[in-house]
Formats: sequence, structure tokens, C-alpha cells
Amino acid sequence: MYAQKFNVNVVIRGEARACPLDWLVRFCMRNFTNSADFDDTLPIADGKVEASFRLTPERFAEGLAGWLTQRGKGEGQPVKVQITLD
Repeated sequence: MYAQKFNVNVVIRGEARACPLDWLVRFCMRNFTNSADFDDTLPIADGKVEASFRLTPERFAEGLAGWLTQRGKGEGQPVKVQITLD
């Protein structure tokens, strides 16, 4: 089921770092996103998520960036998310 491994970095104010595990866990829970797209994800560490092939890296990055920005994690700026496959 979790056939893809994503490396997830957030870029806040030009500084890239691994996305904190706490943020990934909260985002991947349906009651926070209200979207079934992220049901088949498993956050495993800072900057590490396993996902099914139903979810593309682009869709995950887009959804996470919007969610983090909406919650003010970008310190007043939009949050960018960079995904690479492991």
C-alpha cells in the first residue's frame, strides 16, 4: 500500500528544512484536511512520508503548502513545499 517514499522539505522565508513530523501527522489526518486524497499516507519521521501510488508528489506538496500557509506556519508568508522521491 505505501509504495512511495517522499522526502518533504518546507521552505519558509527562503530557508528549506525537513517538515516537522508533527505537521505531517496533523496534515495527513482526515479530520484536518477533510480530503480522502491523503488517507493512504504514513508520516514516519521529520521530512519522511510513505504514500500509495494514488497520491502524486505534486498533489501532496500543493495540499500541504496550502494547509501550512493557512495555519500561519509561514510566519506571514506562503509556505513552499518541496517533495523528492526516496
